[in-house]
Amino acid sequence: MGLPLQRHDVDPLKRVEKDLKKCVKCGACRANCPAFSTFQREPAVARGKVALTQHLLAKDIELDDQTYLAMSKCLLCGSCVEKCPNEVPTDEIVIAAREALAEQRGLTTFHKAVGRVIRNRKMMNMGAAMAAILGPLFFRKVPATSGLRLRFPLPFVGGRRHIPQLAKKPFLSRHPEVIQGEPGKPRIIYFVGCMTNFVYTEVGEAALALFRHLGCTVIIPKDQQCCGLPGMSGGDMETVRELAERNLSALEKYEADYVVTACATCGGALHKFYPAVVGKRNPELQQRLQALAEKTIDASVLLQKLGLQPEETGAGEAMKITYHDPCHLRTRAITRQPRELLTAATGVQLVEMEGADKCCGLGGTFNVYHYESSMQINSSKSEAIKRTGADAVVTGCPGCMMQLSDGLKHNGAPTRVLHTLEILARKIRN
Repeated sequence: MGLPLQRHDVDPLKRVEKDLKKCVKCGACRANCPAFSTFQREPAVARGKVALTQHLLAKDIELDDQTYLAMSKCLLCGSCVEKCPNEVPTDEIVIAAREALAEQRGLTTFHKAVGRVIRNRKMMNMGAAMAAILGPLFFRKVPATSGLRLRFPLPFVGGRRHIPQLAKKPFLSRHPEVIQGEPGKPRIIYFVGCMTNFVYTEVGEAALALFRHLGCTVIIPKDQQCCGLPGMSGGDMETVRELAERNLSALEKYEADYVVTACATCGGALHKFYPAVVGKRNPELQQRLQALAEKTIDASVLLQKLGLQPEETGAGEAMKITYHDPCHLRTRAITRQPRELLTAATGVQLVEMEGADKCCGLGGTFNVYHYESSMQINSSKSEAIKRTGADAVVTGCPGCMMQLSDGLKHNGAPTRVLHTLEILARKIRN
């Protein structure tokens, strides 16, 4: 631990060469791909991307703008992987293809900027503080909503988005690094995530309240970083590897029973993508990443495991909710636990929506490059939520919360968007 790690350079496409051969071009992925449902073109679906990657590996197609555009049309939602009879890891193939394209063509201006920001926590803190001060110059409050709209379009943001307000004080600056619990109770490391830290701080407060209620010692490392998945979306794997190593150093300093996430995306990074993708260039790093993955657990799973009692949780008032499955929980088979916790909570009526397990259309930077298509995917989700008549839609991913909120506002729905932990913690925090 702490020693320099030797890098083992391997062509990203060579790493997935065996996986490419698993695809028999059956087309089962077409029926389950949200990107294909919108673009209706073969390069947008998993089968098309596998074929393109095979040609990239063989070096018999040009690395032109069309190839780059085709590879950008993927939300990395994992739907195709789940439904593939041959278990082709298309998400890992797309990540490898994006990395190869970035290495050969260079990163886009946007992804260079993303990489600089997510590697620099001080810059993120400064940007959040400046946004809080200068926000009124660039944003206006939307009547009857809790969101903001830009006064005029900005690059990569546009003018139609509903943007959540930044927190006045980041979550990581609110609490000490170690909050002692009861003797004999679990020690947990809380990996907060950028969206919770800077936007949905109430999710962090709910997580902290719940685990302190159960007597856990909660460790919140101050030098934890972005998980890096925004960089992975653009093929900037150097940034992702750097952040993975920095997060390892931050988390390995403490002895803990669990590393807890309340963000599906961060959990997906630590539990799946770190060992499966980031560690493939470096065996020593992969061993450490695998150890981290084995300790990583979603907050809803751990709360159920530790025996959170139904009478301890609830909305505090009668509340009709519906639940959206984040892709990075669904692909890790975390669908039952949050529903069971929510169903047991007092005062809560859970009504299932049609297509609860369908992607909401965020897909990280997919939402930036293909905003209109992203919202087209989201529109069916918004309509399904509206049909339930729910007071709120609940989910386990702050990124999904932002996307769902944007879609519902575009569809004129007053439905609130809440995190699972916010519902569960209401009685405890009141």
